[in-house]
Amino acid sequence: MFDLKITGGQLLDGTGGPAVRADVGVVGDRIADVGDLSGAEARSSIDAAGKTLCPGFVDVHSHSDAYLLIEPSAPSKIHQGVTTEVCGNCGASAAPRVGRYPMPSDWRDKKYPGPWTTVSEYRALLEQVRPAVNVVLLIGHNAIRAGVLGYEGRPATDSEFKAMADLLARSLDEGGAGLSTGLIYSPGMFAPPEEIIGLAQVVAQRGKIYTSHMRSEGARLIEAIEETLNIGRQSGVRVQISHLKTSGRKNWHLLDAALDKIRRARNEGIEVASDRYPYTAACTDLDVILPDWASEGGREVVLKRLRDPQTRKRIRDELAASRDALYWESVTVGTTHHPANRSFQGLPLIRVAKELSLEPVDAVLHLMDSDELHTGGIFFGMSEDNLWRILREPYVMLGSDASIRSPDGPLSQDHPHPRAYGSFPRFLRAALDGKTVALPEAIRKMTSLPASQFGLKDRGVLVVGKKADIVVFDPAEVRDTATFEKPHQFAKGIDLVVVNGAVTIQDGRMTGKRAGMFLE
Repeated sequence: MFDLKITGGQLLDGTGGPAVRADVGVVGDRIADVGDLSGAEARSSIDAAGKTLCPGFVDVHSHSDAYLLIEPSAPSKIHQGVTTEVCGNCGASAAPRVGRYPMPSDWRDKKYPGPWTTVSEYRALLEQVRPAVNVVLLIGHNAIRAGVLGYEGRPATDSEFKAMADLLARSLDEGGAGLSTGLIYSPGMFAPPEEIIGLAQVVAQRGKIYTSHMRSEGARLIEAIEETLNIGRQSGVRVQISHLKTSGRKNWHLLDAALDKIRRARNEGIEVASDRYPYTAACTDLDVILPDWASEGGREVVLKRLRDPQTRKRIRDELAASRDALYWESVTVGTTHHPANRSFQGLPLIRVAKELSLEPVDAVLHLMDSDELHTGGIFFGMSEDNLWRILREPYVMLGSDASIRSPDGPLSQDHPHPRAYGSFPRFLRAALDGKTVALPEAIRKMTSLPASQFGLKDRGVLVVGKKADIVVFDPAEVRDTATFEKPHQFAKGIDLVVVNGAVTIQDGRMTGKRAGMFLE
């Protein structure tokens, strides 16, 4: 007898093959049978007639590490059909927490269910709160670099590198899935390529993965890709290029050269793939636009620079000289920190500047200063055509580049990018509407492709013996509803989500069951 039987649906198994009419039977946390199960008994049966069954979606680019401890039901992701999140991206991970590493600004002011320092302690705390999604944790390079030598803008000494390598090795052995870098952020921006290659060798020795938010996604995109590929070449590590894009209109033409470089590397034998979210706006901390020299030293030092009139003028002059009026028109204010700035959330920067009676560059500095570097920025600067071209590449998978959120509770007060709520249904809708790859290939990009790239051996396909991570969606209804103006809105059309055999969403509503696991 099955514990759960899902009947009557069109099944896409995750491999990219065409849909077939098939039922799925689940026993415990695994798929027990696939086929015509009309005569089989089950403790619970769900009719999926007129709908599509597929494996649970793997969000390969998530930042939910810390937030899952606060909101383990993971509502914004579960409502998208995401059953596994790869956390710790862009060089920032919830663990390890040593030395001067304070965690990203949007994590610092939250209340957590307990303390942790190591990956083992984080894992134990996560298992205690019982997340609704499976969790994979990358180890952030910024976490270990800041932990060992702080935010100094220099190469590590031999002893400091050894300390970083030892901390990374220990974190990987405690369950970390690989190393991530965020090379536009402090202190990662100060690391020479040799440091990353050396750390990547530690990762390669354990058969794990290296992911990178590269040093440039705009004017120096090609050089950044070459550096990333060379890290794979020199270390032998498997490589993931995070959120592949061509930022800034004047850089859109670089896509052909970028894709050609990646394809050549794959033909050369380098294990390299990439991910992308289906939007043309990026989102990160607003202070990412500061000159590198102004970002050195950590938050208190950066604020001191912003509050020194002479240094602030130097920063202002450099920002003004390097960006034209069109650039400032492409920026929207995201999450703010100071109560006086809350009304600016979700507004274009030029409108905020007008309300403050300031030039846009001065408005940016005002927000950074008053929010104490806790301001989020949404940056519109990507090509729609390039977006879909990137997503058509066979090695490119889906990643939201977002933490979990909720329309209520402690994770409802900020102003996130709508990708936090809509990435996966948005891509499904695009496939169903003929805007991108066909639906079977779209499903592969969200299931078996990421499972293979990140070493999730028992997930990503609907076949007997695999873990029962299952999504049922209505092709006529599935869509994203979150917008840049009103981001806290659940996607529609995801009717059933099963995680490790537990029905987590039924009839589009959360059941309260949470059966996610920490995956190694």
